Amino acid sequence: MIRVTIYMPTLEGGGAERAMVDLANGLEAEGLKTDLVVIREDGPWRQLLSDNVRLIAIRSRGALPGFVKLLYYLRRARPEVVLANGASSIILATLARWLTPRFIVIARIPTNLSAGLAKVNLKWRIIRTVQASLLPQADAIVTNSSGSSEDIARNLPAASGKIHTIHNPVVGPNMADEARQPVAHPWFHSHGPPIILAAGRLDPAKDYGTLMRAFALVAQRREVRLVVLGEGPERRSLVKLTHELGVAHRVDFPGFHANPFAFMAKARLFVLSSKQEGMPNVLIQAMACGTPVVSTDCPSGPREVLEDGHWGPLVPVGDAEALADAMSTTLDRALPPASLTTRAAAFSADGSIRAYVRLIEELRRPAAGLV
Repeated sequence: MIRVTIYMPTLEGGGAERAMVDLANGLEAEGLKTDLVVIREDGPWRQLLSDNVRLIAIRSRGALPGFVKLLYYLRRARPEVVLANGASSIILATLARWLTPRFIVIARIPTNLSAGLAKVNLKWRIIRTVQASLLPQADAIVTNSSGSSEDIARNLPAASGKIHTIHNPVVGPNMADEARQPVAHPWFHSHGPPIILAAGRLDPAKDYGTLMRAFALVAQRREVRLVVLGEGPERRSLVKLTHELGVAHRVDFPGFHANPFAFMAKARLFVLSSKQEGMPNVLIQAMACGTPVVSTDCPSGPREVLEDGHWGPLVPVGDAEALADAMSTTLDRALPPASLTTRAAAFSADGSIRAYVRLIEELRRPAAGLV
C-alpha cells in the first residue's frame, strides 16, 4: 500500500485547506494510506476529514521546534510521498528530505507564484523567494491552474519539466445536497431585493474594497443587497467602508460558513473581486450551484474557469466601475443555470483525485530513479 502524507499548516477555513481535506479523503478512498499532518488541528474543515485519514498535529509555535517534530514524524511514519501544500510547508519538506529516509516530494502551489513574490509583507516575500529557490529540488510541482503553471515555467525554467496542472477537487458528490440546505440568514427568507454574494477570507488579496465600491454604484441604480461570507483581518475596515459609501444597511458580513453552497444556490449573482488567485474554488462552486458569476481577470484561474469570459464577465482588477457594469448586466441577462453547472462539472473532485493518483504512481516507477 502506498503511504502518502499531506503536509500543510492548519485546517482553518480557506479554499486551499478545504481542497487538501477533500484530497486526503479521496486518496484514502482510492486505497492510498493517507496521513494529514498539520501544525494546528483546530479549524472548521476538521469535521469533514474522513475517519480513515490519520490526522497528525505537530502543535509547534516556532519554526525550528516544528521542523524537529516533522523530522521525528517522517522517520517513524516513513511515507513514500509527501505532498507539501504552500510555501512554508514546501520549504520544510524539501529540507527534511536531506535528514530523513528518502521520500518523493510533491510541491503544491495553491496560488500564483509571481503574485506571491510581489506581496508587500517582507516576511512573506522572503518565504516565497526561498520557496522558489527550492522548487527545482521537488520531484513534481503541482499547480491548480494553467496560468499558475505558465507563471512558474516562465520564472523558474529549471523547474519547468516538473510542473503538472491538476485542478482542485471542487465539485463533489454531496454538493447538490448541501446546496439544497436551508439558510438561516433573514434576507434569504424574504421576497426582498436580489442578493449578490461573495465568499472568501477578508484579506487584501480578495480586494473587497473594490467590491464595496462597485456594489455602491449598482445600489444607486437598483435595489440590491450584498452578503460576504468569511472572516479575516479586514472585517472592521470593510464595515467602516460600507458606512462611508452609504450602503451599510444593504451589506452584511455573516462570518464563515462551512456550507457556502446553500448561500450560493439562493443568491442571484456571485462576484469574485480578487487581485490574485491560484484557482478560485468559490467561482466554480457558485457555477456548480447554477448561480451566475462575475470575476476579475486576476492571475490565475478565472479566465481559465470562465473560458475567456464565455461563462461570465471578466473585468480588470481594481476597476470598480467595470465591475459594477458587469454586475448590473449579469443581473439583467444571466446564463441558464444548467449551462453553468455543466461547465462546473469539468472541475469534479473525482477527476482531480484520479489525476493525483496517476502522478503518484508515475513518480514511484523505478524507471524514474525514485524507488
